[in-house]
Amino acid sequence: MQDKKDLITEEQKKIAKYAKVLSHPVRLYIIDLLRKQTCCYSGDLAQELPVAKSTLSQHLKELKKAGLIQGEINPPRIKYCLNRQTWDEAKYLLRSFLNS
Repeated sequence: MQDKKDLITEEQKKIAKYAKVLSHPVRLYIIDLLRKQTCCYSGDLAQELPVAKSTLSQHLKELKKAGLIQGEINPPRIKYCLNRQTWDEAKYLLRSFLNS
């Protein structure tokens, strides 16, 4: 008999992780912006988005935790870039799931 824990695949867990982190419009905006340009500084994002800096910081933290973005600290600024490898994996997994 198969253990119930084994019913959920690693792929399904990754799909859920990516879907969850992309479920907020601010995060989608950040990903969209970083897809179109090489990198962006958090201060520039703070000026552009109608959210508090602490809220923006939390969104960036969640995207980074999921591996979709990476940050480079150059005091006093933090530069964020899309993690292309993880982004490609997320696109592939989400597309495969939605097209199945």
